[in-house]
Amino acid sequence: MSKKHIIIAAAAGLLSFAGAFVVAWLVGGSAQVPPETTAEAQQATESAQAAVDTSESSETDDRRETIAGMTEKQLKNLVYEVREKIQDYESKTEELELREARLQMTQETLKKDIDELNRLRVEMAALVANLKEQRSQLLETRARIEESEKANLVAIAATYDKMDPAGASKILSNMCAKQMDEGRIVPGGPIDDTAKILFYMTERTKAKLLAEMVTSEPKLAAVLCRRLKEIVE
Repeated sequence: MSKKHIIIAAAAGLLSFAGAFVVAWLVGGSAQVPPETTAEAQQATESAQAAVDTSESSETDDRRETIAGMTEKQLKNLVYEVREKIQDYESKTEELELREARLQMTQETLKKDIDELNRLRVEMAALVANLKEQRSQLLETRARIEESEKANLVAIAATYDKMDPAGASKILSNMCAKQMDEGRIVPGGPIDDTAKILFYMTERTKAKLLAEMVTSEPKLAAVLCRRLKEIVE
């Protein structure tokens, strides 16, 4: 029974009681209302009140069950959302850790490459410096013929071309004797001068002169052949 029906029944009981009271008053004036009528009205009122209380209690229980059901559903949804967020957090954490590990490996690789490049750069710098030094030494050891002395050297070479190879060999050997005894070649010294003269002599005479010198001064012949390769006009 709904609350509306209960209220209607209670109102009907009250109206019945009121009607009986009015009828008794009209008929008997000051006569009292019959006890039965009063008891019935009171019983109807109590029944209506009990029905109302029962209905309210039932509705309260239903409301509590509804609230409890909604709370449980919301709790389940909340737990599900929390689990999803935890899984998402763990997934992102693993991804970040993997990315950090890859970044660390990349940094270590780059550091090794940088160290290797620095080492190669140092080696290259040392190699370039060594080549420059060797080039400088080579330039210093070359017997350069200046333009001012070229004419004189050509004339002297022509003179030696006309001499006997054995005699010319002895003259040139004597020119270089002192420097050969010292055991070192000084740029611009007698050995360089002799090599320059040989440079301008004809190939035929030069070959005969060096052949004579190999017999008497083999070391000097070897030095002169090497210096001939280092002459620069």
